[in-house]
Amino acid sequence: MAVRKAVIPVAGFGTRFLPVTKAIPKVLIPVLDHPAIHYCVEEASRAGIRDIVFVVSNDQEAIGRYFDSNPELENHLASRSGTARLDALNAINSMVNVTTVLQEEQRGLGHAVLMARDEIGNEAFAVFLPDDIIRHTSPTIAAMVKIHEENGANVLAVKQVPDSAIPNLGIIDPDPGSSDVRRVRGMVEKPELEEAPSDLAIIGRYVLAPEVFDAIESAGKGALGEIQITDAIAKFIDGPGVFAYLFPGDHFDVGMPLGMLKAAIHEGLGRDDMRAELVEYMNNALESGKTED
Repeated sequence: MAVRKAVIPVAGFGTRFLPVTKAIPKVLIPVLDHPAIHYCVEEASRAGIRDIVFVVSNDQEAIGRYFDSNPELENHLASRSGTARLDALNAINSMVNVTTVLQEEQRGLGHAVLMARDEIGNEAFAVFLPDDIIRHTSPTIAAMVKIHEENGANVLAVKQVPDSAIPNLGIIDPDPGSSDVRRVRGMVEKPELEEAPSDLAIIGRYVLAPEVFDAIESAGKGALGEIQITDAIAKFIDGPGVFAYLFPGDHFDVGMPLGMLKAAIHEGLGRDDMRAELVEYMNNALESGKTED
């Protein structure tokens, strides 16, 4: 069966982005002119995934509204001569089908995924972490779905990270080799550097079999006292297996202000309508040693 559904956990306080997250969810902070959540949903849509389950906390209704129609705004745009903006809104409205489920208590990524069990049912599904934006000509999740279909295994996206990042991430122990698809022999969540089995970190994309829900329920609390998704996935290493995909493209951690700024600059440099002016500004700022007021 093709992977048709995805879970995107978006609950959280967004404390790294205070004070703005007092008023809006972190995933709606714009990366240039689209909110961060848009990029994950767009990647899912490009891979043929049509049903998105947002796992939300209280007062996050605005996330679902971004993907809903807004008749008043659409009528306003339709009355004007240009249609480009209306077409862009309609494209967002029709991109996917959105469902939301409430996570009343934040108890880790595994717990957030478990909240979507009834919506997913008994079929394989994708998980996106919206703090991770991956920009490439081909959607990363599409390649991961193909690996899942070929091997019947759970699939994780991974990238090589510096030593300083290892204690903050889930790290895999891969089979030896240099392929971009490697079987996983073990995983550890947020290890001390000297205990890390590699420098390959799990980045926010997963393709999982539905049996993972039972594994989450029986996993119990792991690192930091949370229910970790890696502990549940690890139960499938011996069978049917877990594979890691070392994905190509540009990755941005937009869970951090600097990462979001980098992502916005990347998007701006890719835009014909602003690249030249943006490059000129950055060159001038670097030459003067300071930014404009």
